[in-house]
Amino acid sequence: MTLKLAGSDLACVRGGREVFAGVSFSVAAGEALVLTGPNGAGKTTLLRAIASLLRFAAGRLDFQASDPEAVLAEESHYLGHQDALKPSLTVGENLAFWADFLGVAASDSGKGLAAVGLAELARTPAAFLSAGQRRRLSLARLVAAPRPVWLLDEPTTALDARAQEILAALMRDHLKGGGLIVAATHGVLPLERASELRLGGAA
Repeated sequence: MTLKLAGSDLACVRGGREVFAGVSFSVAAGEALVLTGPNGAGKTTLLRAIASLLRFAAGRLDFQASDPEAVLAEESHYLGHQDALKPSLTVGENLAFWADFLGVAASDSGKGLAAVGLAELARTPAAFLSAGQRRRLSLARLVAAPRPVWLLDEPTTALDARAQEILAALMRDHLKGGGLIVAATHGVLPLERASELRLGGAA
């Protein structure tokens, strides 16, 4: 499977301040890149720029896939700090919405809920979920609407030990299936043989 994401001399400026510059990396199918560094170093900014939510001020970002017409924004999942959920909708309805938005059958949401251990809460309003359960519901999108590139910002936030094991298994399966992962973290991610890109910056 042809899948590669590479950045060369990337820079980003926000609010007139240079967040980072000269950042280069390369990650391919079956590989993971872990972004580390202090608060303010630009981990989230880099992820959001890769996801096409921000613009790079300089440098080049290249994406290769088996389909030469593939667009990175359409081939990736971005999981940010905030869990994008509507409290008045049930757990199942929230995931069904995202499945439809991401172009897959809403019926596929069931396997997503099962994968993160939320199947029994499918009819529960999202307003009643704990922070960890909301995070797991966000992670369910990765399964319900498969995409080869995962861009994960602090994916273990609010997850207990059992939920972190679930996340670890999802990430391992994704890599074994030929996907790639770029993840930002302050802690340790259970990813064997992952490469690290440390960003500098103010703490």
